[in-house]
Amino acid sequence: MKIPFIKQLQRLTGSLTHEVVLETTGPGSSRIEQAIRHLLSELPDLLMAAVVDVATGKPLATYTSERELRPGLVAGFNAEVVRQVRAALATQDPNQETVQEMLFTLSSQVHVIRLSPSGRSFIYLAVDSRDTNLGIAREVMRGGMALLEPPISE
Repeated sequence: MKIPFIKQLQRLTGSLTHEVVLETTGPGSSRIEQAIRHLLSELPDLLMAAVVDVATGKPLATYTSERELRPGLVAGFNAEVVRQVRAALATQDPNQETVQEMLFTLSSQVHVIRLSPSGRSFIYLAVDSRDTNLGIAREVMRGGMALLEPPISE
């Protein structure tokens, strides 16, 4: 039974678990939700995921499997990392290389950031390294990115 009031009470105590939370509305919101749901269908042991706007650092959608994990909070920090790496590359590389993906390997987790081709948003994913290997996570993220921002056909 779904009772909206109960969900509001749950949000006061922290992130909703095992539920995609859409933080935006509008024409692109269905693509954002599809991208997160794709990650969940392909990686059922997913720890957390988010679609994030790079410029603002605000999450457009989030998912977490554990209340202690806060993808919405991490989103802003990850967006700042993306902006800082872009700034560093701009000072070093006259050919303007672009960031496509970032990887953070922790003792028991793998965190991956995959930027959209436009560079305006990214998908953030965290998995337990005992449940999912990096190759699988990266391939699933490519599929999610294709749903989020389909490639331009010429």
